Amino acid sequence: MAIPARIRVENDNPVEALRGFLKQLLADEDVSAVLANRHSPVAGAVMPSLISDPAMLDAADPLAPAFPLNAATLAARLTRGETGGKIAAVLRPCEVRAFVELAKLNQGSLENILLLAVDCPGACDNAAYREFTGSREPVQATLEYLDAVLTGKGDAPEPARACRVCEHPTSAAADCVIGLFGLDPKKELSLTAQTPKGQGLVNRLELEAADETVLAARDKALAALVERRTKERDAMFAETAAATADMEKLSAFLSGCVNCYNCRVACPVCCCRECVFVTDVFDHKPWQYLNWSRTAGAVKLPVDTVFYHLTRLAHSSLACVGCGQCSNACPNGVPVMELFRMTAHRTQAAFGYEAGRDPEEAPPLSEFQESEFAEVTAGEAETARSAT
Repeated sequence: MAIPARIRVENDNPVEALRGFLKQLLADEDVSAVLANRHSPVAGAVMPSLISDPAMLDAADPLAPAFPLNAATLAARLTRGETGGKIAAVLRPCEVRAFVELAKLNQGSLENILLLAVDCPGACDNAAYREFTGSREPVQATLEYLDAVLTGKGDAPEPARACRVCEHPTSAAADCVIGLFGLDPKKELSLTAQTPKGQGLVNRLELEAADETVLAARDKALAALVERRTKERDAMFAETAAATADMEKLSAFLSGCVNCYNCRVACPVCCCRECVFVTDVFDHKPWQYLNWSRTAGAVKLPVDTVFYHLTRLAHSSLACVGCGQCSNACPNGVPVMELFRMTAHRTQAAFGYEAGRDPEEAPPLSEFQESEFAEVTAGEAETARSAT
């Protein structure tokens, strides 16, 4: 196991420490640009930025509790084809996992990217982040949020529900992990290499080694956090299962959907070049609507809302990483994340698969496994023998 390096924090400000670290990264001969969250001049606006000028890193903030989009889609776009240099991408664990899935689908490449995951204390939804930052200086808002989440004290908003039920607060697939948990981020952060590519970077940066107790403290803190989030996740699954137990309940659960398709656009693993729901297949004729109305007495408009979500569930639940961007993008507050997380958890468990866990693990249905679902195929074989 690699010994973590230490990133020193001065003046109780881990954001400034990470800015200094990113400048070291950009100075590395193997890194051409850094992809990281950066504050814009507009108050409350944090967006991923591709940064090649070290001076522009003075507004970078990888710890900002803002999550306007899953940057895996951007990382995929930046690596799909010749890049002209290696990109160091500082991402949340769910973004790393989504990028790994996209790479498996040939939507991006792991070759010219260095994946750095930051231990994730969670993020606010868009509206809560804007309200929280208000007139605060951006970095001060980040520090207040981080302190509140790690210590349980303060008046910062709680993380979005997707974050509160996420059992993956760190990333096993990243080249390096920047550690927060189990440490005092006002004093130090850790940097742990998890791949040869990551270890090469740590060696070149010549950072001092962290105290050996850091790994043990971080492991203990992560275990406690995962246990707490898993319990909340399971409670959410039970609540969602009860609320969607039959078609009538499912229709009520999704009743606020207006077919804006924001959830599809926001989903990092929904990557079809053309979606069937924006083709002529669902461009119904006026007489069809009238016939449906005459048959049932009334027809809710827009139509196909439940079918749309069922199709998305069938299509992308094997790759869902639970980032919650579907709910974050919904204008009407439909709890899309809850439904997708529950379904994805069950679907992936059936295949013994976990989206984004391992870049070398083939996605389900992409290869044939003779022994798969023996409890089903054995019954079919017995039925076939009885028939003959």
